[in-house]
Amino acid sequence: MSLVRAKKHLGQHFLTDKKIAAKIVNGLVHTDQYRQVLEVGPGMGILSDILLEREDLETFLIDIDVESYHFLQEKYPQLGSRLINGDFLALDLSSIFKEKYAIIGNFPYNISSQILFKILENRGQVVEMVGMFQKEVAERCASKSGTKDYGILSVLIQAYYDIEYLFTVKPGTFNPPPKVNSGVIRLSRNQVESLPCDEKLFWRTVKAGFNQRRKTLRNALSGVVPKDKMDDHIFFDKRAEQLSVEQFIELTQHLAHLSL
Repeated sequence: MSLVRAKKHLGQHFLTDKKIAAKIVNGLVHTDQYRQVLEVGPGMGILSDILLEREDLETFLIDIDVESYHFLQEKYPQLGSRLINGDFLALDLSSIFKEKYAIIGNFPYNISSQILFKILENRGQVVEMVGMFQKEVAERCASKSGTKDYGILSVLIQAYYDIEYLFTVKPGTFNPPPKVNSGVIRLSRNQVESLPCDEKLFWRTVKAGFNQRRKTLRNALSGVVPKDKMDDHIFFDKRAEQLSVEQFIELTQHLAHLSL
């Protein structure tokens, strides 16, 4: 089999360290809650090799790269329809998975936020995610209120998932090496089936608040609720980064009441 060329336009950086690959796969710790796992962007299969040795897991692979797909077809003929050539972001996951499952991957940096939003959209079925991202993105997801890294992804992810920053990976363990460090995080679905507020309004509030993060929420949220409808609630005089997930939920409940 000829090796797969890493393609810049797909953001491919192939992991070459088998010990780190094993460490990533071992990050899947909630396997009592699911049996199926989807690896996104397997490349030449350094994670897949380890996943397919696991008798407790039924592994699916998806890669948008046709060259990777054909390489993996030859490498893992036993996969059949569990090897998918396609765009993860466009995939209807509910058509493939009828039960709860996990997602794992060394994700392309250029679509990392979109991947996380896709996981959030499928939070009813995705009970665990272990993924490698640009270190800055991984830290942003795990950051807490009051820090400069805390933002839209931090709040939305932490509303539905417990998040752990697992470890950092240096550029030299990839081919080609990226220009930055990478970080591996684990998302574990929490017990919240739905938030105790209007979830669409919650998402809108979080996004509006951080899109103008230097402004107070009274100004940043004027497109959500007109200023003349706002009262003297303490949260309106704070900035988005100062509110915890629970406080954003409380604010959303308050905004819904003001809108009546």
